[in-house]
Amino acid sequence: MLKLAVLVWMMLGITLAGSLIVVVVAVPSLYAQGMNLIPVAGLAGFVVAIPIALVLAKKIYAATAPRA
Repeated sequence: MLKLAVLVWMMLGITLAGSLIVVVVAVPSLYAQGMNLIPVAGLAGFVVAIPIALVLAKKIYAATAPRA
């Protein structure tokens, strides 16, 4: 299940980090501090994706695991 969680985390982390970076670039008040906020937004996206990926991996594994 850990391998599945890592795969989900990579996809979800990139998506969330990219979304947060777009928010920083699109909002004029945040864009002024972009050099400081873009790395923070990227890191926050990856960190927030970890628990979400674990929950999703558990659900996917439970739905597809062979039953004994």
